[in-house]
Amino acid sequence: MATLDPRSLSLWHDTLDETVVPRPALLGDVEADVAVVGAGYTGLWTALHLVRTDPSLRVVVLEKEFAGFGASGRNGGWCSALFPTSLRRLAREGGREGGREGGREGAVRLQRMLHRTVPDVGRIAAEEGIDCHFDQGGYLSVARNAAQLQREHADVEEYRSWGFGDSDHRLLDPGEVAETTGIAGALGGVYTPHCAAIHPARLVRGLARAVERRGVVVHEGTRATQVASGRVVTPHGTVRAEHVVLATEGYTPTVPGRRRAVAPVYSLMVATEPLADDVLEQVGLRDRTTFSDKRHLTIYGQRTRDGRLAFGGRGAPYHFGSRVQPAFDRDDRVHEHLRGILRELFPVLRDTRFTHAWGGNLGVPRDWFPSVRHDRRTGLGFAGGYVGDGVATAALAGRTLAAMITGEDPDDLASLPWANRSSRSWEPEPLRWLGVNAVTALMTAADRQEQRTGRPSRLASTFWSAVGQ
Repeated sequence: MATLDPRSLSLWHDTLDETVVPRPALLGDVEADVAVVGAGYTGLWTALHLVRTDPSLRVVVLEKEFAGFGASGRNGGWCSALFPTSLRRLAREGGREGGREGGREGAVRLQRMLHRTVPDVGRIAAEEGIDCHFDQGGYLSVARNAAQLQREHADVEEYRSWGFGDSDHRLLDPGEVAETTGIAGALGGVYTPHCAAIHPARLVRGLARAVERRGVVVHEGTRATQVASGRVVTPHGTVRAEHVVLATEGYTPTVPGRRRAVAPVYSLMVATEPLADDVLEQVGLRDRTTFSDKRHLTIYGQRTRDGRLAFGGRGAPYHFGSRVQPAFDRDDRVHEHLRGILRELFPVLRDTRFTHAWGGNLGVPRDWFPSVRHDRRTGLGFAGGYVGDGVATAALAGRTLAAMITGEDPDDLASLPWANRSSRSWEPEPLRWLGVNAVTALMTAADRQEQRTGRPSRLASTFWSAVGQ
């Protein structure tokens, strides 16, 4: 288990209303019905839905560090219906091959299910007594140059072609953007109500307590050295179970035999001090609407319950060999760049003090396509590869895994287009290192070109076409 102070991991860990006390490690061999590896959102939502469906199930969760140590406790706090794979790509999964619902119907049903999942997270959190600061103020994507505005219009037209209307995605003019936020230089934007701002560490820590109240056993400080059909082996003992779920997301490459399953890509964040009332008035976001602009290299932000801005983005390097280390959670160059972007978006922050800087890794599959699967023959299950859109998606994945394992599936979740599919492995090194970092460089260059010229980047368009989006 990591020896660092849990409060140093992120703003979210530092503002928990509890002291993180490690749960006991596994001691000896154990029999269970389901063994879950990973006490983040995916693993804990799976455990919760399993025991809500069948309270008699013996479920054991194994965690190398502590519940919420990884991305589930460090993310941007967007519980959104965003999915990294396009509706066109989802529809191309085709037919009902492998039991999956393909075509237009399957793609739309998955998107509608994600729309439902956002308020479901808030509802279940309330039922379980989890105060995760859930506020569904929606998400605003702002266009700050002509190329970004063109993409905003294209996105809304694309959603309309799939049957989604203004109640799902609505174009805003500059005046309407200004009614929500004081982001500088806005030419327009798109608003969707299908997003809530949350305190991510409060949610994941609350989920851990919720599953324990229902009889799930959570062992922390317990590293899985072998994950196989019917068993999880650790240095402290073996858990034998009919079903084994791997829920390790960006840490999956650290599991033996899974080095190339996903690429652990780092996303970093900064947070301001609590802002004065006059500054907050100019920032806006009174309903805690989450925000970004339409650049290619992702940025994301929210206004916290205690009046800060928490803001993050990509741009940190991928590390050779899919290495995951605490030292990679901080990068002075990237953190300073993020502070600069936030001040550019909100000039009123020019004299504001920043109090926190942190980061963590997220899981990127080779085809940018998240998946959830369970093999009834071997009992092995997996969910992940969320490409940073994992808060609500992990909740739906956990519900789906529980349905697959118990056979109780009234919403036919097991036939959704992302179910029971696999992404091919990433290339071996050095090709993986070259490829992932080249994408970051390409998107950075594309954003600079678009800011300078106002014209859409052909390089970025070519890339997204090449990966099938």
